Amino acid sequence: MLHLRIITPTDLTERVVKMLEAELAVTHVVVLPAAARQPPGDLVLCDVAREGANEVLDELRALGVDSRGAVTAEDMDLVLSASAKRAARAAPGLGADAVVWEEIAQKTGEETRLSATYLVFLCVATVIAGIGVLLDQPILIVGAMVVGPEFGPLAALCLGLVQRRRTVVTRSLVTLVVGFAVAMAVTVLTTWILTWLGLVDEAMLTAPRPLTDFIWRPDALSWVIAFLAGVAGMLSLTSAKSGALIGVLISVTTVPAAANAAVALAYGVTHEAWGSAVQLLVNLTAIVVAGIITLAVQRLWWKRPSVNPTA
Repeated sequence: MLHLRIITPTDLTERVVKMLEAELAVTHVVVLPAAARQPPGDLVLCDVAREGANEVLDELRALGVDSRGAVTAEDMDLVLSASAKRAARAAPGLGADAVVWEEIAQKTGEETRLSATYLVFLCVATVIAGIGVLLDQPILIVGAMVVGPEFGPLAALCLGLVQRRRTVVTRSLVTLVVGFAVAMAVTVLTTWILTWLGLVDEAMLTAPRPLTDFIWRPDALSWVIAFLAGVAGMLSLTSAKSGALIGVLISVTTVPAAANAAVALAYGVTHEAWGSAVQLLVNLTAIVVAGIITLAVQRLWWKRPSVNPTA
């Protein structure tokens, strides 16, 4: 369930409370008159089943609570209440499958900014992957996948396209394009420095690399893997039971390809650089397509007519 804390102007409190009491998915309604100071108003507390949260949040927006007051929500890990169980049963679907769109927009909105931290993480991940490519060491590729932060703007891009938010789409694209461009440039420079120091050389790139040469050889399976990664990534973002390491699955299809392209460019191995670039483009496209389809299906699923099981 979600716990809502609502600051509402005094003239709206009665309408807000009536709306909450009418929602079968809402329980534990508490009203504290004149408890709020900034912004001023009454404080209304309640718990809502995740399955019914979208309707409640939409109603609060329609009443203007978000512009004149405030609404905050947080997940509740433990609820011991027969009333809460009844509310969860009355709401359609399962809480683990519910998509709270405002929550997803908040999460992904923070990932569209081209921050210094994002650039550092992506540069570090790409450099590590570049060294892993030269050494033909999958363990370094895995390390780069863990560090890679690109799942955030990819998810934001998918949500922006589904909800037709042009600003979110633009910011996400800028973050992705500039981020990968900077990371690849840093990897090229790092490769040159390591070569000058005698730690790596072009022969390491052109030698047989049975464990990592798949990175620059795009094929049909590349699309399938990236598509499945996109589905898993988006489900992890929208599900209440998401896994923190799901971004690793996304990175396996992006960071290594960018790194291999950068290393190949550093040594002037154009055919391998081109293959890696195509691999990266194919993978990014597949992830975005999968994310859009997943979000669209989830939105249609939660808009379907539902039958109240208590009726």
